Amino acid sequence: MDEQIVPEGAAPQRKVIPELPKPVKMGDEFEVTVNAVGGKGDGIAKKDGFVIFVQGGQKGEVVRIRITELKRSFAVAQKI
Repeated sequence: MDEQIVPEGAAPQRKVIPELPKPVKMGDEFEVTVNAVGGKGDGIAKKDGFVIFVQGGQKGEVVRIRITELKRSFAVAQKI
């Protein structure tokens, strides 16, 4: 087994995790159910397990949304 020698004081290397395809794209419009409300007051919904923060969404609300921001692990949407 090869041992890697890390110089003293050096930061350990991080594993690069490939970015998975997202089930939403910028500008997509569809209906979701808000399942929870986040700490900043936005509704939280999911599409195929992918988290979507719905601005002004309330728990239990079924809303039509438009994706306005897309990040690596979540999206932000507005009600339309």
